[in-house]
Amino acid sequence: MAPAKPSPSGPAAPAASAATPQIQLIPASAEGALDAADEAVDLLLDSGRAPGDVLVITTGAQHPWAEHELSFGEAAYWAQHDAGDDVFYTDVTIADRAASRPVVVVAVNGGPASAAASVLPLAHSRAGALLIVCGDPQQINAVLGAGV
Repeated sequence: MAPAKPSPSGPAAPAASAATPQIQLIPASAEGALDAADEAVDLLLDSGRAPGDVLVITTGAQHPWAEHELSFGEAAYWAQHDAGDDVFYTDVTIADRAASRPVVVVAVNGGPASAAASVLPLAHSRAGALLIVCGDPQQINAVLGAGV
């Protein structure tokens, strides 16, 4: 069992379930958000993060990887998610079905105005250690300040 009052000066416990993920904002236009998200994923992988640790969610158009994988059918697409051994890409309309991962990257790449407002709290709840949000800083800060 965890101690009742964890020491504020000590390192965070690796299995702390109540830990709040770090939030990183990468300013990008809606048109550039997907590229920014891809660059963030590349940096994560290059720094040693396991591919299965990363979930990418888009608010507008699906990521090309997700489009390609969905062309083989939803069963195969979700089987890859469940295997958990590669970066998984999804969009705001079905992101609630995705499981938590240590790192969640959100590309605010368009979609309805409500898309970012609905996906950011969800992404925050799915991110174990790090939430990276790529998009318009004013829009993102408005949502993060209110809903996360």
